[in-house]
Formats: sequence, C-alpha cells, structure tokens
Amino acid sequence: MPNRHRRRAGSARIEGRRRSGYIAHRIGVALSESRRACGISQAAAGDRAGISQSTWSRIERGIVTSISLETLCACAAAVETQLAGFIEARPGADLPRDIEHLRRQKLVIALASRGGWHASPEHAIDPDARRSRAIDVRLERKSRSEHAVVEILDLMSDGGDAMRGLSDKVAAVQRSIGDGERAAGLLVLRATARNRAIVASLRAVFANRFPASSAAWLSALSDPARPMPSRDGLVWSASDGSRLLAARLG
Repeated sequence: MPNRHRRRAGSARIEGRRRSGYIAHRIGVALSESRRACGISQAAAGDRAGISQSTWSRIERGIVTSISLETLCACAAAVETQLAGFIEARPGADLPRDIEHLRRQKLVIALASRGGWHASPEHAIDPDARRSRAIDVRLERKSRSEHAVVEILDLMSDGGDAMRGLSDKVAAVQRSIGDGERAAGLLVLRATARNRAIVASLRAVFANRFPASSAAWLSALSDPARPMPSRDGLVWSASDGSRLLAARLG
C-alpha cells in the first residue's frame, strides 16, 4: 500500500516547483521593469548589486535557482525597491506595468482630498479626438475657483517634452474654465537617483520652469485654507511612492 505521507510530500514538491517558477518569473519581470524605470543598464544594475551582468540577466529571465536570497535583496535595492514588494503585492497576479504611476496618482488624490480638492484621474482634455490627451490627475477646488493640473513622471526620458506637455494641458484647462478661475501645473517627479541627478545638473532650467514654491504647493494640496500657487511647481515623490517631498530648486 502506498505511503500516504510520501504521496503528500511528492505532491507538495510538485506544487512547490510550480510556485517557485512563478515567483522567479515575477521577480525577474519586476526587476527588469524597476531597472528600466531607473534608466540603467543590466551591467550598471549588476554593479550596484555586486554581481555580473550575465547573472543579472539570468535573474531577469527567471533563472534564480542558484541565487541566494541575500543577492536577490541586493538586486532589489540596486533598483531602489524591495524584494518583499515583488512577492507580496497582489498575490497570485502580475502587477500592472504602470503600477508606480498608479501609486502616485493614488498618493496625489489622497493628499488633495484633505485640502478640499475634487480629483479626476486620467482626465481627457480633448475628448472629441480619436485618442484624447489626458491629465494624470486634474484637481478642482470650487471654493477657491482653483484648478490644478498634476502630471506624474516616473522616468525623465525627455525633459523638454514633459515641460511642454504640462504647459499645453494647463493652457487647455485655462481655456475651458470661466472668468475669475485660474489654473496652474504641478509636476510630480519620482525621486530616483537618476532623476535627481538630471535635475541637479540642470537646476537653473528647472528652477525657471517651475518657479513656484514646492512647499507652498504641498500645503495647498493638503490644507483647504492655503491658496494654490499662481505658477507651476515641481515636487518629488518618494521612490517607493509613499509620500510627496519638497524640491529645492532655488
């Protein structure tokens, strides 16, 4: 008669093999997307984690059977995230490719709700077009006749395009609102090492394009008694998407 415990152990091993393959795939995809969001190569990421480019490539392809847990944690840290987040978030399903963007939309909406703002995420500004442009989060505070155009940027791949895009959307909102109402823009930029380095190296450009006080914008979002700045501003979002931070450009 077959040993019942051995049979159970065999089925558990099979299920464990299946689950480990799934987790390995998930870690690989998450590392790849986080690395791309940081704007670095496999070689650079591997150097940060203390491993070779070929080893990093194997991990991204889900080949992790001989990789230690410590090394996987180091890889996650190299792309400014945590290994636990890859495994624990949304169990049983892959995360959306734009999860970091969605987290920051949620963060902006939650903060603005404290300041009496009504939020419209992915707000279409030319709905008659076949593919409308959209504002990441449009905020309206009727008590003050204020409209905030919030654009969220995870990866600074084209700074000029980001600046022009925000200007165009603010202008579109200003055209659509009544006399006596005003609109201004806020760029929320993910505080990765790469994005911080770009802003630091071009500080004068960003300071002139986003002259409003970052702290004043954060206060206006969260406090119904504080007015919205009259000019565009820039704030950082923490790399893990947990909070918004003042940007000192001056």
